[in-house]
Amino acid sequence: MQKTIRLSKADNVVTAITRLAPGEAGAVEHIPRGHKLATRPIAKGDKVRKYAQVIGYAVSDIAAGAHVHTHNLEFRPVEAEYEFSTNVTPIIPAAQADMFMGYRRASGRVGTRNYIAVLTSVNCSATAARMIAAYFSPDRLAGFPNVDGVVAFVHGTGCGMAGSGDGFEALQRVMWGYARHPNVGGVLMTGLGCEMNQIDWLVEAYGLTPGPLFQTMNIQDAGGLRKTVDLGIRRIEAMLPLVNDVQRQPCPASELMVALQCGGSDAWSGITANPAVGYACDLLVAQGGTGVLAETPEIYGAEHLLTARATTREVGDRLLGLIRWWEDYTARNLGSMDNNPSPGNKTGGLTTILEKSLGAAAKGGTTPLTGVFKYAEPVTARGFAFMDSPGYDPVSVTGQIASGCTLVVFTTGRGSAFGSKPAPTLKVATNTEMFQRLTADMDVNAGRILTDGASVEQIGHEIYQAWLRLASGMPSKSEAQGLGDYEFVPWQIGAVM
Repeated sequence: MQKTIRLSKADNVVTAITRLAPGEAGAVEHIPRGHKLATRPIAKGDKVRKYAQVIGYAVSDIAAGAHVHTHNLEFRPVEAEYEFSTNVTPIIPAAQADMFMGYRRASGRVGTRNYIAVLTSVNCSATAARMIAAYFSPDRLAGFPNVDGVVAFVHGTGCGMAGSGDGFEALQRVMWGYARHPNVGGVLMTGLGCEMNQIDWLVEAYGLTPGPLFQTMNIQDAGGLRKTVDLGIRRIEAMLPLVNDVQRQPCPASELMVALQCGGSDAWSGITANPAVGYACDLLVAQGGTGVLAETPEIYGAEHLLTARATTREVGDRLLGLIRWWEDYTARNLGSMDNNPSPGNKTGGLTTILEKSLGAAAKGGTTPLTGVFKYAEPVTARGFAFMDSPGYDPVSVTGQIASGCTLVVFTTGRGSAFGSKPAPTLKVATNTEMFQRLTADMDVNAGRILTDGASVEQIGHEIYQAWLRLASGMPSKSEAQGLGDYEFVPWQIGAVM
C-alpha cells in the first residue's frame, strides 16, 4: 500500500497517507497522518516546496525523512513575479445543455430556492425579525408547499459606524444582494428607525420598489416591539400566497452561480476535494455557468497562478490590488497573513498560509479568471470569478450569496457544521475517515480519491451532478438539518464608534 504521496517532481516533501513510524516510507521519526516529511536534506534557510511551489523556508537543517511542520518551517511574505494572461485556457462549450428545475424571476435571474426573507438594517431590530420568522413554523407553512421557509437575516452592526466608506457600503451591498436575491421571493425589511443604516437610504440608493413582495417597517413608527412583530406577521401572511404561486420550471445550468468555499481544511483539501470541486467548476463554466472563489487571505501565495489565468491585465491587477490591501490591513492591525491557518488546519497537516492557499485555489479549476469583485458586489462576469472576502467562512459565504450565488459548495477536512440560506450548501469531505465519522453532515466523499482509487474527474462529475439535483430542490444534508439561520454574518469593516 502506498504510504506517501508526492504532488510534483519539484517537491522536496511528501505527505504521509497514514501515520508513519520510524523506518516506514523513509521516515526517521513518527509522522502524523497528513503531515509532511522531507525527501532529501533541506538546509537552514532553503525553500520548502509542495505543489511545485514554495510553501515556506527551513528554520533549521532538516534531515531526509524528518517531520516538516511548524517547528522547522517558517512563513515569509510572498515575493512573486507576476505574469498576466499567460495561462488562459480556451473554454470548450459543453456538447449539450444540462438542465435543472429552478424558479425563474421577473428579473430574468433563476433561483434554486423560494424563501421569504426578513432582513434587518441594524442589530436593534434583530429580535423582532427572529420573532416574526419563528412564528412561521412548518405547520403554518404546510399550505404553501412552494415556499421553502421564512428566514430572519440578522446581524450585529448597522449603527455606531460611519455613514460612508468601505464598511457602510459593504453592509448596504449585502442587504441589497439579499433583498434582490433570486432565491428570495418576498422581503420584509425591519429597522429600529434612528440607526445609521437607514432603510430609506438603501431603497433610494439601489432603486428598490416597495410593493406586495417588498415591504419595510421600523419599530419606532410601528409603536414598539410587540406591535412590530404583529405587523410583520400580518404582512408576511399576505405575501405567502403570492410567493407560493411561483413554480419550478426547466432552466439551463448556465443560470447557476456557485460559491466555492472551504473550511476546516487539512492536508487533503488541496489533493482531493478542492481539485474535484475545481473540475466541477470547469464543467459548470463549460455550460455557461459561474463559479465564484473568495477568501482573499486564502489565495495569498497562490495569486500568481490566478493572474496568469486572468483574461485581461485589468482583471489581474484588480486581484493584486486586493492582495496589497490585505497586506496593509493585517499589518496595521498588528497581524500577519500567516495568522490564517487555524489550530485545526495545523493539526490536519497544513503549516503555512502559503501551503493552505495553494490547496484552496484549486477550487477554481483551470478556466480563465473573468472578473474580480468587491465584497458582496454583484458578480456580472460569467465563468470563473473572484470576490474579495476574509477567510472566515460565514462572512465569506454571506458576501458570495449577496453577490448572487444560488448554491454553495463547501469542502472540509476536519469537519464542519456549516450551512447557509437562502442558498443551500453542499459539503464535500476531503478524507474517508472524517466522512464516515460525520456521515450525517457530508454530502460527497472526495476521500475516495485516496482510499478507493477514484479519480479527481470522477468525484468532480459527482459534485457537478449533485449541484444540478440540489438546484432542483433536493435538500443537502446541511439543509435537511436546518443549518443556515445563524450563518448570515456581514463583514464588519472599519471603526465601531
